[in-house]
Amino acid sequence: MGIQNWSENIVLVDLPQEPEMGDELRAVTEIIRDRGNCDLVVDFSSVDIVTSSSLSKLLKLRKLVGDCGHRLVFCSVAPATKGIFTVTGLDGVFELADDKFVALASLQMVGSE
Repeated sequence: MGIQNWSENIVLVDLPQEPEMGDELRAVTEIIRDRGNCDLVVDFSSVDIVTSSSLSKLLKLRKLVGDCGHRLVFCSVAPATKGIFTVTGLDGVFELADDKFVALASLQMVGSE
């Protein structure tokens, strides 16, 4: 699995392509539910398309992380996937960063204030 504890309070996920993406998102949801107190970075660099089922899982994951007062940041999102977020109106819902280093840095800067 592409799930790793980046730091004490940040989990990093390298998301696989469909159809494995759904299983990975379920596993991440369980980890976040069990762990609770952490931010989450989801790296989309291996993803070329997102299904409606995976969009639903991403929204549930965002709610789970947000309800704990933490952030969910997507990074390395392909233009086609950004287009899906725009068409579905989710471009304003999900936080996007250019790459995982920008995403991790933004979470660590906020955490150190």
